Amino acid sequence: MPEQPGAPHAHAHQHLHAHPHGPGHGHHPEGAPERPPIGGDFAGEPAPVEIRHLHFRYPDGFEALKGIDLSIAAGEKVAVVGPNGAGKSTLLLHLNGIFEPSHGTVEIGDTTVDRSTVRRIRARVGLVFQDPDDQLFSPTVFEDVAFGPLHMGMPEGEIHDRVERALAAVGMTGFERRTPHRMSLGQRKRVALATVLSMDPEVLVFDEPSAGLDPRGRREVIAILRALPQTVLASTHDMRLVADVFPRVIVIDDGRIVADGPSDEILDDETLLAAHGLERP
Repeated sequence: MPEQPGAPHAHAHQHLHAHPHGPGHGHHPEGAPERPPIGGDFAGEPAPVEIRHLHFRYPDGFEALKGIDLSIAAGEKVAVVGPNGAGKSTLLLHLNGIFEPSHGTVEIGDTTVDRSTVRRIRARVGLVFQDPDDQLFSPTVFEDVAFGPLHMGMPEGEIHDRVERALAAVGMTGFERRTPHRMSLGQRKRVALATVLSMDPEVLVFDEPSAGLDPRGRREVIAILRALPQTVLASTHDMRLVADVFPRVIVIDDGRIVADGPSDEILDDETLLAAHGLERP
């Protein structure tokens, strides 16, 4: 997914620093084992998602979405699959207002996503990009995770609480002073998720959450995804991940939903999967 436009500059971080409390919050050697995921601790409530008659046409005239109707319950975990160019990322980027529908509506809870609500929506819908380096740009983990709450003008005590809670949710407590670019891909992906969790979003949107991970990193991502209490949507080509984490799967092809149902049924339909460039896990 492309980076969100209008992101505030990284220098906003420089006035807030980590103050570790107690043992386990200091520097960890580069070779130290990664801590296991702890699971989500969430101050809010997950929100439902309602998409009605969604069409989207790019400026060059290409129609990427051709009438999407989709209802997702609060707290539901849904995988979005399909071949490259099917419209998966285009659909997900409508959820926090990066793209504006050519026709139709997107609602998060009781709020319609439009230009007048986009600031509030982006606090409620968190995007986690495939490449964590698109979201990590500060000298330390703490500053990256604190960036959203700091930009929202939250008091310093609340910022520290949110950073602590977000890092605990992804099993990265104790990494506050680490430099993100010196960490493993799996660690960076978890910190990127923490940067989103620090905003207490009601909906989480992932682009290829398991891409590039080794088996241990993949297991950690699976554990975190299972534990998250938010409404979760993920675009992925990893059909094993779908089977392991997501009870519901949506198949998109040529800008349309061609299948929507329980993952075990859809993943067992070899004819359907083959017709849309997918394979059984």
